[in-house]
Amino acid sequence: MRVVKVTSFGDPEVLVPGEAPEPVAGPGQVVVDVSVAGITFVETQIRRGVDRWHSRPELPYVPGGTVAGRVGSLGEDVDPGWSGRRVIAGTGEGGGFAERAVAAVEDLVPVPEGLGLPEAVALHTDGSTALGLVEGARIRPGEWVLVEAAGGGVGSLLVQLARAAGARVIGAARGARKLELARDLGAEVAVDYSDPDWTDQVREATGGTGPDVVFDGVGGEIGRAAFEVTADGGRFSVHGASSGQVTVIDPARARRREIEVIGIEQLFGFGPRMGRWAERVMSEAVAGRIRPIIGQTFPLERAADAHALIESRGALGKTLLLI
Repeated sequence: MRVVKVTSFGDPEVLVPGEAPEPVAGPGQVVVDVSVAGITFVETQIRRGVDRWHSRPELPYVPGGTVAGRVGSLGEDVDPGWSGRRVIAGTGEGGGFAERAVAAVEDLVPVPEGLGLPEAVALHTDGSTALGLVEGARIRPGEWVLVEAAGGGVGSLLVQLARAAGARVIGAARGARKLELARDLGAEVAVDYSDPDWTDQVREATGGTGPDVVFDGVGGEIGRAAFEVTADGGRFSVHGASSGQVTVIDPARARRREIEVIGIEQLFGFGPRMGRWAERVMSEAVAGRIRPIIGQTFPLERAADAHALIESRGALGKTLLLI
């Protein structure tokens, strides 16, 4: 079967189309005929060999931790009712950039009627993460919420979920297309953090106090600046480091300003609840209350182009491989 493999750690060009043996489902597993494979920014860092949060895969490896398709075959002790069902499947540490992938039954989430497989993948990991972040930040109606990377997969969903919680949302992103998207999704204010005075714009929008909640998915200089503009007594929630550097806040400084820092470690506790959150966020999409943003799709053999676009910060919303 067709796959894309990472042959060495490095630039996107190390993603190479190839062939692999047909997978076989073991006990408690299924084989999914893959229609869509998701991509996350973290996967690009793993490919480069610079990610600090996951074990380094043994080369060569097939990336891709989330796929959608129909269940094609079943292993022992698997309920026959799974056969032929449309599902999202977590493939663990990889294996999704392929025509078929193995997944454990406990890592399957049925895709509801009325939702396409691409939309389901766009919602699964990013939507579950966004829902968990919003729950952890305890947003209250009327609060100002700043969402970094508001034009990305997680950020675009955070804008919508914060708005649904009754917040007044500021979307921060880079470039006119992403700012326009943030406004379209419900952000009351959109600021470009390539502008030197972007934090001044945030302060002005909030009447000088700063946002009550900040969702930091960028880190680095932008994350540190976002903390400085957070309102005293607010919450600063860290979930990503697309800049390459996680925002680290001096605990003493946070205490002086009575800011609750919800660190990136919060993600480690999300695992057991991701399936439940995925079902909730997909139901919201079917009801028309959440809109997944799929900015661009690529065929399997162009996985390297998809990774390159994500790393260039040129991707809008979610990037998917269609197989």
